Amino acid sequence: MALASLLATGSKVWLDGVAPDAITKNQALGITGATSNPAIIAKIIEHGEFDRRAAELLRRGLANEDAVWQLNDELVKSAQGVFLPVWEETGGNDGYVSFELDPLIEDEAAGLDHTERVARYVELARQWSAGHHNRMIKVPATRAGLEALEPIAAAGVTINVTLIFTERQYRVARDAIWRGAQRRENGLGDFKSVYSIFVSRVDVWTAKQVPELSAAAQGLVGILNAKRIWQENREFWADKDLRLQQEIVFASTGVKSADEPPDKYVQAFAGDGILTNPPATNDAVEASQAAYRRRVDQMPPDDVIGEIDRRVDMETLERELMEEGIRKFADPQKELIALIAQKRAAVS
Repeated sequence: MALASLLATGSKVWLDGVAPDAITKNQALGITGATSNPAIIAKIIEHGEFDRRAAELLRRGLANEDAVWQLNDELVKSAQGVFLPVWEETGGNDGYVSFELDPLIEDEAAGLDHTERVARYVELARQWSAGHHNRMIKVPATRAGLEALEPIAAAGVTINVTLIFTERQYRVARDAIWRGAQRRENGLGDFKSVYSIFVSRVDVWTAKQVPELSAAAQGLVGILNAKRIWQENREFWADKDLRLQQEIVFASTGVKSADEPPDKYVQAFAGDGILTNPPATNDAVEASQAAYRRRVDQMPPDDVIGEIDRRVDMETLERELMEEGIRKFADPQKELIALIAQKRAAVS
């Protein structure tokens, strides 16, 4: 079994999705956690399996947006139940399901200034984490999200920082969380944090924006970037004497081109960290019958690294991919609220 081979290298694999049938299928294959986002929830609700539950919530008088978040909470909670035994067996080191905070906080139409956005992240992190053992709260590496990390960590919330594209974002996030963690009332015994580095979106961006990259370098920018952050993360936490691992999540691991092997990123990062694979990627890995080996600490050739460092403007990359990332989470949230409004009309 190829997934078993991948897990044997030292990698953890979490499903990029919380659809109940996909959770059951992938848990049987050895997957030990899951993650969610607005686009994932929107697709699940669009399929219609939860129409009856949505109708019940609307008949109870919930507003459209409140019904969306109730369904979101229930889907994540259901996945948490599947992976809770893993969380218990590992003493809190694995078995998590990530819950993403409201992407509309960053939407200009919401009319929130920077201070209000920070406060909203802190408020919602406390709200949606309360009473949960194996729920991670996803906070985006936006300006407001990064500023909110220290108080959120200080409150004892387990954090998954998402939408990280650069080393700069990672360092700001890590340092803020570590400052907050050291202020936790209950100490560091159950302190856990992860940092989601987006990979394939970086390679899509460079293909369009840096077409002058050689064939040897094109398609490796996301891999090099994520491996550098992974290495820095290991070095930073090595002397902190913590009970639980503070880990890198290799996110956006589904390939975006049919010309690439479906397990391109799985191969590259095998050996350590957490791969959050879409269901299709896990299916492709399992069908491949591949035998994986540790490659997470193998860097591209020096000449490729030098070319990437010369030609890729990481500041521009971060700015443009963050704008795109915020939009890719906000738009599905708006569409989901509109879908619930349509269901309300049908119920009425």
